Amino acid sequence: MRTLVLCASAASLIACTVTVSLAETAAQRAACTPDVFRLCSSEIPNVPGIKACLRRQRQNLSNACREVFNALDRAEVTRTTVTR
Repeated sequence: MRTLVLCASAASLIACTVTVSLAETAAQRAACTPDVFRLCSSEIPNVPGIKACLRRQRQNLSNACREVFNALDRAEVTRTTVTR
């Protein structure tokens, strides 16, 4: 029974990680993957932790990954402005 609970918990964790990861495009993930391994590997597989780490490391990001975060920031500003 304990093994079944552990397997179900692991499956739920994997499903949640995949769902959160799908919020970004494959191109955005590809642009930032090298930076994740270089700067934020201690956060893997914690997606919110990876995003927070990359934001903290913005000055050290590759140009491609920095542009991803610039675009996400612009989208957030637009979304916030529209909903007010």
